[in-house]
Order: sequence, then C-alpha cells, then structure tokens
Amino acid sequence: MDVRLGVLGPVAAWDGTGAEISLKGPRHREVLARLIVARGRVVPVDLLADDLWEAPPEGAVGAIRTFVGALRRALEPDRPPRTPPRMIVTVGPGYALRAGPDAVDAWRFEKAVEAGEPPARLLPVLDSALSLWRGPAYAEFTEAPWARPERTRLTELRLRAVERRAQALLDLGRAAEAVPDLDAHAHGHPWREEGWRLLALALYRAGRQADALAVLRGARTALAEQLGLDPGPGLRELEADILRQADLLAGPVDAAARVWASATAA
Repeated sequence: MDVRLGVLGPVAAWDGTGAEISLKGPRHREVLARLIVARGRVVPVDLLADDLWEAPPEGAVGAIRTFVGALRRALEPDRPPRTPPRMIVTVGPGYALRAGPDAVDAWRFEKAVEAGEPPARLLPVLDSALSLWRGPAYAEFTEAPWARPERTRLTELRLRAVERRAQALLDLGRAAEAVPDLDAHAHGHPWREEGWRLLALALYRAGRQADALAVLRGARTALAEQLGLDPGPGLRELEADILRQADLLAGPVDAAARVWASATAA
C-alpha cells in the first residue's frame, strides 16, 4: 500500500486512495512523528520513552511496543501474519522508519524548496510545495523538545520558499502579482530584510515607487527603534537605486504594471 505521511500540520497518514488512516491516540502519533524526525535513523526505545514522558512510568517500554504494534497494523493492514514489517522496523535496541524520499510531506517540501529550476518551472513546484502545509509543522507537539529543532528548520524553509516564489514571479515579469503575498510575509516576519527588499522591488516594478520607498523607510525605522540596527546592504542599495531610478531595477515587463501606467497616463 502506498502510504503518505504528513507532519506539515497535525501528524497524519493517508493510503494510496487518499483516505486518511486512523493513527489511534496521541501517543501513537507522537511515536510516528519522532521516527519521522529521525529520518531513517534508529531511535532506541529508552530514548523514545524519555521523549514521550518527562518521567517515563513503569512499563513505558511495553507501552511503546504496543504503540508501535498498532501503528504497524494501521500502516500495513495487508501485511500477512508473521511477516516482518516494512515501514516501522525493529533494529537492535529500537525502531526506525523505512519510507521512501517522497513518503513524507516535509521531505517532499524540502526537496522542492532547494530545486534548481528556471523561474517558469520553479513557480508551480513551489506552489505545489507550499500547498502541502496544513498548519504549523508537528502541530500537536509544539512544546516537545524533540520536535523543536525540526519545527524551527521547517518554518525557516517555508519562509525561504515564500521568498523564492516571489523572486520567481519578479523574474517572470509578474511583479504586481507578487505584492499581496509579499506584503503579508514582510509584516508577518518583520526582521527578515529579504522580505522587505522583495516587497519594495515588486512595488517599484509595479509602478508604485512611492510605496516602495515607504516600505524601505518603514523597515529602516522599525529596525532602528526596536533593534537599534541600520538596514543591511540589500535594503540600503535598493533605496539608493530607487531614488535614482536605476536602470538595473527594470525587470521583465509586468502586464499589470503596464496597464496601470497606461491608465494613469490617460
């Protein structure tokens, strides 16, 4: 059975038809999530117990074996009796997840974010990847220490994907189309200077140079007042280039900007 696993939101699993697989209770999902974080490496049973409970109760190891048994039945319902499992395998003192590179949504997402494609091909790849997110990564386990580094890493990758998507739109001459998502992105993550830079550039290419300057100056004020920092070279150079209307800022022709400019002239 072609099973897909999801951690970009609540932990979930789906069979080959797209139907959701019941993963029993929260401890079952946490065991599965912990194995996904390990990316195929063996997680000893003792470490699993320490991750699942602050103070593992008596019988914790037996409980984990019960959770794993239930997960195996859920993920491989057609496995014949007394045949070894294929997805959650026993290795030495612990368990490991044996899943293909496309079996987990987070793994597919990471591959898409790093894709080295030209803009026209990269844009649909990123759109598809961003659509995999159903909520915060490992949404049920936001307080779990074992999940925190992976959640942080995936969140950073998602922000990078949003910025790469915006850059692809700019490279395709679709600056006006990039503005709404960039505006939400920049205001939602105000210390990411790349978000402000992309937003200002998109506004400028969409024929909104005053708005572009206002964005850059607003970012400068926020950085100075709240962090005591000056803008980085990317923001400073873009502001100088906008003020002198540098030719290097011109991108591919944006149809929406052209229509707006024509309407304004009329």
